[in-house]
Amino acid sequence: MSEEKTELTMYQIADQFIALANQLSQQENDIGKVGTAMRFASARFNAFEAAIKSTDLAAEKDNALEWFSNEFKAMLNENLDDHIAHPPVPAQKPADDGVQVFNGE
Repeated sequence: MSEEKTELTMYQIADQFIALANQLSQQENDIGKVGTAMRFASARFNAFEAAIKSTDLAAEKDNALEWFSNEFKAMLNENLDDHIAHPPVPAQKPADDGVQVFNGE
């Protein structure tokens, strides 16, 4: 009998990152800190991905920045719309006022 390899979907992998982020948010009691760390980790990994896929990263840097930025913006827009339609109930109050910048406070 051979075992079939089950590949995870992008959404299943993302759910694993989100589960870890939720765990760290509870542990640190600071959702802003965890969000910042996730953005940094994503940027770092995406830079690595671009470097691996590129034959001349210096020449392709602007295109990579535009492509990754557009991808992130589209994904963020979709998820913001989802949270507008289905507002989450926060488990904790943000420890910092980083998020409040968005509403002008």
